[in-house]
Amino acid sequence: MEMESDVFDKLDLQLLSALEVNGRASFSRIGAVLGVSDQTVARRYRRLCAEGGLRVVAVLDSDALDLDHWTLRLRCVPDSAQTIAEALAKRPDTSWIGLASGGTEIVLGTRPRNAGDRDDLLLGKLPRTPRLLEIRAYQKLHRFYGGPQGWLQKFSALAPDQIDALLPDPLPDPGPARIDPEDEPLLAVLERDGRATYPELQRATGRSESAVKRRLATLIASGAIYLDCEYNAEIVGHPLFAALWLTVAPAALHSVGEALAAHAPIAHVSATAGPTNLTATAVVRNTSDLYAYISGPLGHLDGVQHVEATPFLRSVKQLTYRPRPR
Repeated sequence: MEMESDVFDKLDLQLLSALEVNGRASFSRIGAVLGVSDQTVARRYRRLCAEGGLRVVAVLDSDALDLDHWTLRLRCVPDSAQTIAEALAKRPDTSWIGLASGGTEIVLGTRPRNAGDRDDLLLGKLPRTPRLLEIRAYQKLHRFYGGPQGWLQKFSALAPDQIDALLPDPLPDPGPARIDPEDEPLLAVLERDGRATYPELQRATGRSESAVKRRLATLIASGAIYLDCEYNAEIVGHPLFAALWLTVAPAALHSVGEALAAHAPIAHVSATAGPTNLTATAVVRNTSDLYAYISGPLGHLDGVQHVEATPFLRSVKQLTYRPRPR
């Protein structure tokens, strides 16, 4: 894939890719890997934040922590979808939200921290939401691609040796992935700003700076959290998101999932329980590219019995919620 932008260039894509590899890498470390000065990296980073919507945030890895992950399709009365979507976007257990189907459908991912939070949303809040007509729920069973595996890797903007040079320093025996109660203040800051400084994390947690460094390194090395990048997809020339709902023959489920994981447009793909058994997110330049993908690489896979595509009209939430100007 190639980046297409009139404003941002290859160096910007390399910087985004570097942050996807290691969201807390210093500007000097990134500059050394990319062959530019740390001042250039800092300047490009600030412009990506201001003009490209870049934000680096910490995300809990539901697979490593054995947490539920659900994809929901909510059919609404047309004039209520935006209001419902914005209310859901303010919940900390929703991970992304899009409006689709002419403004009559909300598609979202949710990552409840426990059974109580799951039941509160699925059995409590949503069934009692006015003007919500239908709920379809898909529980993730297996992730083929997504999470710590970022979609920008598919642009191949960084060489393998550059990726190796950016990876966090290895931590021997980090132990099992887990979140302790005393980690919550640390996570609260990192979920807002994954590049928060160690003094900022020290003030928020009341721990010493060395203790904060050790615990953060352990959380990342164990897989409990990862640093992810949020940005406007327009800056890399691929503004169209589409949810894909696939019905696949059970014997072909794993092979189709693995094949999709290798396809350039696919940012996420999981096997699920629910009305269909494979869900994916495609990121493309336009509807012509979406058609070419569905009728070509996807349509030619053995075992695929049915495909439904749901292009997003608007993204309400990626990793964080930013209210739209009124």
